[in-house]
Amino acid sequence: MNVLLGGATLAQRELVRFYRQRSRIVGSLAMPVIVWALLGSGLQAAFPSGMGQESREFLKYFFPGNLILTLVFTSIFSTISIIEDRHEGFLQSVLVSPLSPTGIVLGKVGGGAFIALFQGLLFLALAPLAGFHLNLLDILAVVITITSISLTMTALGFLFAWRLDSVQGFHAVMNLVLFPMWLLSGAFFPPESASRFLKPLMYLNPLTYGMWALKGALGGKIEWVSFMSLLGMVLLFGIVFMGSSVWLVHSKREMTA
Repeated sequence: MNVLLGGATLAQRELVRFYRQRSRIVGSLAMPVIVWALLGSGLQAAFPSGMGQESREFLKYFFPGNLILTLVFTSIFSTISIIEDRHEGFLQSVLVSPLSPTGIVLGKVGGGAFIALFQGLLFLALAPLAGFHLNLLDILAVVITITSISLTMTALGFLFAWRLDSVQGFHAVMNLVLFPMWLLSGAFFPPESASRFLKPLMYLNPLTYGMWALKGALGGKIEWVSFMSLLGMVLLFGIVFMGSSVWLVHSKREMTA
């Protein structure tokens, strides 16, 4: 109960901070929308007359990738608050409090994942413009998928933010990690058509399994056994990231004590 209460308090703090920084809401949502819109306009101009259908089909194919881009950037960069809390002295207060390392990780990861889920749902509202027509079951599957991706990626961001002491360094490192992860998630090309060098990297990427699950949910033809297996892979990565985060927090607390 103490773990849940402490974690919920930290998560609430993350939500309040997010609400007060309106630029984060606009920035993290606007970039994927702009990328999606500009890509569509560019393809529309690039295709010869009478081939607009192909560009629309590519926009439909690219929509899940942009949705994942929204989730990735929002969830990862929400963990910048860990670095800010360290500089402000708040993190030190949390470490010496009775709250367990598990509660600290759950609070920070839970708050960031909820923010990413909120942003993802806003972007999902554009799905009819991409040609997706979802029923309630499809929407439920999409929400479960983006929740799993948000938790996993926020836990990954926690790992990096805990080890880094500079916001600028965090941005540099995460951009170096995030863009390859996104590009190798299947947003642009499936693993089947990837080169021999890239294919293993794609299968080691948690976003690849999230992309497959998301495309299945958006497609309206869900094979539930395969779908749950894909979600299980995403959550397995998330459990590993969260377990590593708990270990890091525990180690830091031991050093502080």
